Amino acid sequence: MTTTDNDASNDLDSAIRRFVRRWRRAARHVEPAIAEIEAMTAPAFRVLVAERLRAMERDVAEVRARINGLLFVVAGAVVTQLVLRLVA
Repeated sequence: MTTTDNDASNDLDSAIRRFVRRWRRAARHVEPAIAEIEAMTAPAFRVLVAERLRAMERDVAEVRARINGLLFVVAGAVVTQLVLRLVA
């Protein structure tokens, strides 16, 4: 293994360790959140659900925009290849 491979391996190991630590910290905070939701009043719960739904709608819109951009790039590449083959 070369020095750059060893450095990359160490970087990957440290990144995985950071991810696991963050994931475990986040997992500890899930239980209190569930308890808080169970103790909520109905109107507060509706507001929370509406807020999460709006956030999900924004995320879906962003994914849709990215997919449309990718499709446009692929279609442009196909058209470019067709034009180059017809002209050349």
